[in-house]
Amino acid sequence: MGATIDDVPTLGFFPDWCNNASYNVTIDMCFNDGHVISIVLYSILFVFSAIGNITVLSIILRRRRKSTSRINTMLMHLAIADLIVTFLMMPLEIMWAATVSWLLGDIACRITAFFRIFGLYLSSFVLICISIDRYFAVLKPMNLSDVDRRGKVMLTSAWLGSVLCSSPQAWIFHVESHPNVTWYEQCVHFNFFPSPSHELAYFFFGMIMMYGLPLLVIIFSYASILAEIYRRSQEPGDNFRRSSLGFLSRAKSRTLKMTVTIVSVFVVCWTPYYIICVWYWLFPDSARELDQRVQKGLFLFACTNSCMNPIVYGVFNIRTRRRAPGQRTQTLDSRHDTVDVVRLVSWKRSASTPVGGNRRNYCHTCRSRSRQSNCVLMLDGITMITPQ
Repeated sequence: MGATIDDVPTLGFFPDWCNNASYNVTIDMCFNDGHVISIVLYSILFVFSAIGNITVLSIILRRRRKSTSRINTMLMHLAIADLIVTFLMMPLEIMWAATVSWLLGDIACRITAFFRIFGLYLSSFVLICISIDRYFAVLKPMNLSDVDRRGKVMLTSAWLGSVLCSSPQAWIFHVESHPNVTWYEQCVHFNFFPSPSHELAYFFFGMIMMYGLPLLVIIFSYASILAEIYRRSQEPGDNFRRSSLGFLSRAKSRTLKMTVTIVSVFVVCWTPYYIICVWYWLFPDSARELDQRVQKGLFLFACTNSCMNPIVYGVFNIRTRRRAPGQRTQTLDSRHDTVDVVRLVSWKRSASTPVGGNRRNYCHTCRSRSRQSNCVLMLDGITMITPQ
């Protein structure tokens, strides 16, 4: 029997409907320990993500006044994407956990459904852009004519792709009343897809685009970078100075750490979320029997990547030079030092530059002196010597 109009409770925060047997609601429709877990952990993630991403964004914006670099531009877009998750998705999840049911109406349901996933898509797609940019910078260092345009095209594609992938949410999600407890409403996707197979196809498409594709690109890009460093360190050639091997060894060690860290963080942040998602998609009955605290804890892993990105990418890409006593601090983006360090992040000789060729032409992108015998380049903060 559905609840009568007299049985309708006062809707608001922290509802205790389960204490009244006449409401005939299930545990997941009541404010429970799982919702408490969500509120507490989302609040903690909100604080850490806001501090980390605002700090990274402010550092990048200060540096852009002096000089611009492609990697800093991409890190800026990554911080913006994570801030969208922080200030739009996380407060929504906190409020929703506190009210349990959806109280904002159908239009707000559709708008928030779009933004709940837009920031996550954008963050994943910008990570793809950063990985591809690093790949080309190391393995295709001499393709400089369209390097800035390629960066702009990738970032534009990331934003457009995020909009396209998120837009169906505004049509799919809607406010639906409970079939038995008619006063209970939720913002859900129920009764939209013509068949369960269509529903699964949409869900797995989102998982592939947000998790599978970025993971493959990240692994391929950084593994290729590491393999190239290893190859060059094993075959130094006659023109390498002895000190070059030391630089390559440090670059190899640091790139290995960077690769393991970036891949591990991405996997750890996203895998628990998609494990519970796939469980719900394929075996909904058994998934609902899982403890509410575990359910909510696994679902909030979707936001943890936005907290870790500023730490991981900030540590490996936003670094300052060591300062000698009395010397002014210089950043990697200093206009009078290594301005476009990501423009030529490799030690390959140009195919058009023969041995003994014009060093000025070969080293101009890293602002080296024309008489310098080796071109000093940077790989995410590691200095290396390029043979001439």
